Amino acid sequence: MQQAVKTETSAHRLTINELLDWLVEDKLVAAEVAEELKKERRYYRGALHPLVIIAEQKWRPPGAGAKLLGLEPLTEWLAKRVGMEYMHIDPLKIDFTGVTEVMSSAYATRFRILPVGVTPKEAIIATAEPNVRDWEKELAPIIKRDIKRVIANPLDIERYQVEFYNLAKSIKGAGKTTTGASGLSNFEQLVELGKSDKPVDANDAHVVRIVDWLWQYAFEQRASDIHIEPRREQGIVRFRIDGVLHQVYQIPAAVLLGMTSRIKILARMDVVEKRRPQDGRVKTRTLAGEEIELRISTLPTAFGEKLVMRIFDPEVLVRDFKELGFSEEDHKRWQDMTNRPNGIVLVTGPTGSGKTTTLYSTLKTLATPEVNVCTIEDPIEMVEGSFNQMQVVQQIDLGFAEGVRALMRQDPDIIMVGEIRDLETAEMAVQAALTGHLVLSTLHTNDAPSAVARLLELGVPPYLLNATLNGVMGQRLVRTLCPHCKQKVELHRSEDQSAWEALVAPWKSKHPARLYKPVGCLECRMTGFMGRIGVYETLLFTGAIKSLVNAQSDLAALREQAFKDGMKPLRISGAMKVGAGLTTIEEVLKVAPPVRDSAA
Repeated sequence: MQQAVKTETSAHRLTINELLDWLVEDKLVAAEVAEELKKERRYYRGALHPLVIIAEQKWRPPGAGAKLLGLEPLTEWLAKRVGMEYMHIDPLKIDFTGVTEVMSSAYATRFRILPVGVTPKEAIIATAEPNVRDWEKELAPIIKRDIKRVIANPLDIERYQVEFYNLAKSIKGAGKTTTGASGLSNFEQLVELGKSDKPVDANDAHVVRIVDWLWQYAFEQRASDIHIEPRREQGIVRFRIDGVLHQVYQIPAAVLLGMTSRIKILARMDVVEKRRPQDGRVKTRTLAGEEIELRISTLPTAFGEKLVMRIFDPEVLVRDFKELGFSEEDHKRWQDMTNRPNGIVLVTGPTGSGKTTTLYSTLKTLATPEVNVCTIEDPIEMVEGSFNQMQVVQQIDLGFAEGVRALMRQDPDIIMVGEIRDLETAEMAVQAALTGHLVLSTLHTNDAPSAVARLLELGVPPYLLNATLNGVMGQRLVRTLCPHCKQKVELHRSEDQSAWEALVAPWKSKHPARLYKPVGCLECRMTGFMGRIGVYETLLFTGAIKSLVNAQSDLAALREQAFKDGMKPLRISGAMKVGAGLTTIEEVLKVAPPVRDSAA
């Protein structure tokens, strides 16, 4: 480390020879391998940072289990070597409009630096050149702040130099072209005298660039939803990633109006109508060329229209049931329900629990050329070529019940009803099942046995329910642990022990084979979780269950019989995922309802 301290005083850019010598000294790279790279003159390209060149070699340090020397680990190593703080640039956590005020784009490019944080007293500047500090003395008196230098990935610095400044420029430009548009809302009106009231131009180049960037960035971050929320002075953009909302940026209210109008135009919605909710959809492509579908929903709020965009990846339609989280037993029971020629199959759970994905994946496997699959949805979640999909349109009295009635005349084999909400829809589903069709639908209940009680409560006669219902599956989604950073733990601590007992009670279960905790790394954006997986409980409508279904059905007795017939409750299904090292006890307890005492 002494060598690193000495070199910091001399203002020069890092060389590949210098870095290779340090790596050999720290026993991360073999001396002979480093010498070979030094001799390859083609690597002496001025445009590339030496860290990038070394990362391209894909070297692995000696020793068992050593990680590849990628660019990010090398950057972290360099920071320690020169005694500086390391920082991974996460655009979700950076106020780009604020940091770009610190210096011009040309200045940042010239010295290969990037402002990543600013407070009234301090500016945080990312660099990959620890020895180049001439700019520091020059910049500090101009911005009247202390400067804190951090080491960051050189490719990230290069990339975000372009993105941050272009985006900040677009937002400023859009703000100028939409002057006078802010302050308008449904709840209150701010009248500013002497200001021109220019209409918002949704096709303004700045607005187009902001919307394009927003979508591409959401796809990169694995977001499932984009929320654009108006406030009095500014708008807020939030992404839902793995079921959790993260605030991304704050955008001036005037620019937000332009963005909302742009998105509404693309979704073929009425741009002028801002008093009632609207729905639309947009199909676009990622930079990699993959097709992505967005379902757009607007809602009038106190300060303007709130926009939510649900992002649908077509890949979910072809997901294997194992990927969705089905155990072999779950899959066998589910196939037993859905492979019958007729009857009703229900999926239950709250909004956002993955019901639609389960149904689409099932329909995709059932939709062979020999069968006619028809759906009635509100709205159509994902457009799929192998189904005949119809959307509910309440304005012309085309609801679920009317849709099923119409589909019955279309010679269907399999019908998917988006949701059973009322007696009329339930009766039509029963009628379709009685006449030889397989009907798949969803119901909002806490668990699978409650679906039977819900249908009886709606007014479906018990004898019809016994004649048509094949089974019910309840489901939830839990976040899965990041495979790159999860850490094994033992059930030593009393709180871990009691949490596990609360999860598996009242079933007497062995301790899990593997129990892990989230840690956080760059791959999972320091959350410790990456992706989600389903936990399921499957209730088969057996003869024993049918004997309990009557006008005065006891839900506790139904639940107890379902357990006797082999149904594993959601918490036990979750416990199996914990035992397999896929998720945590806390995640399962958060989403799965407690098992009733009657099940003991």
